[in-house]
Amino acid sequence: MKRKVLSAILIAAMTLSLAACGSKEAPADTAAPAEDAAPAAGDEEEPAPAGDAGSGDLITVGYAQVGAESDWRTANTESFKSTFTEENGYKLIFDDAQQKQENQIKAIRSFIQQEVDYIVVAPVVETGWETVLEEAKEAGIPVILSDRMMDVSDDSLFEAWVGGNFVKEGETCGDWLAEYLEAAGRGEEEINMVTIQGTIGASAQVGRTEGMANKLAEHSNWKMLEMQSGEFTQAKGQEVMESFLKSYDDIDVVICENDNEAFGAIDAIKAAGKTCGPDGDIIVVSFDSVKAAFESMIAGDLNATFECNPLHGPRVAEIIQKLEAGETVDKIQYVDEAYFDTSMDLEAILAERAY
Repeated sequence: MKRKVLSAILIAAMTLSLAACGSKEAPADTAAPAEDAAPAAGDEEEPAPAGDAGSGDLITVGYAQVGAESDWRTANTESFKSTFTEENGYKLIFDDAQQKQENQIKAIRSFIQQEVDYIVVAPVVETGWETVLEEAKEAGIPVILSDRMMDVSDDSLFEAWVGGNFVKEGETCGDWLAEYLEAAGRGEEEINMVTIQGTIGASAQVGRTEGMANKLAEHSNWKMLEMQSGEFTQAKGQEVMESFLKSYDDIDVVICENDNEAFGAIDAIKAAGKTCGPDGDIIVVSFDSVKAAFESMIAGDLNATFECNPLHGPRVAEIIQKLEAGETVDKIQYVDEAYFDTSMDLEAILAERAY
């Protein structure tokens, strides 16, 4: 908010200067800009921006989103759009990068030029950000990361990260699978697996692959036949699964690194004349736990889904308010997550599901 403070000081200085020249009344054009004249709706509930002495200015947030590749991403976007509203004291500048890092870098530079107060990024991949983050730091604009992490040599380039514990998600999936196979009397059986990975280099892909690999190492009878990227999309997930089915006759488990990939994989499995789900030939598990995943489990196609909570907007807003108040914030902030399978009352859970 330093730029706004400077503007206010300059305006005050101009007014005093005119008064000193003998003007009985400051001219109309020396008044504060119209956007500063009255508090935005909802400011009474939100803390005043730090340094603005309750001027009522909106806090401008630039959000560089990955894209709209999945149901999870749609819910994540809506969480930000419903949180960062004028009624809540914010102006949101939203940019959809369409899964391209170069588009996000352009968006961040545009945010810097527009002198936003905060930049939020859900990075497409982990590497290649240092230069543009240094530009944001030099401009005095704090950066907050959402969902995916950035791999940088200087972690002062961002204020905080909000997201899921992706390695833990992968490990939870592996533990669930071990228990599921044991309960089915297949604990010692040789299990052939394939993985439809997410976008290679994305934090969710890296963490979920690592977490599942940790559990794979604990079970000598589990064999990972192949891993390919489905790019977190349903269409690509279906394409990859079709390739797996042509290459391997005996697939026991398909691990999909998001729900949309699983929907595509299920379509491919059915098209090949095979079955999946609790009563089928192939066990299918996925990550994210969007509403459509519950519908797929209820239909008997998907065995389990491991949650990645997309509702990051309120948590990021909380971080911004603390920074506005001059408080320190935790660097890493995990969201609460669970898992769901067909042994649960899925209809009841789905009825109360927010995403």
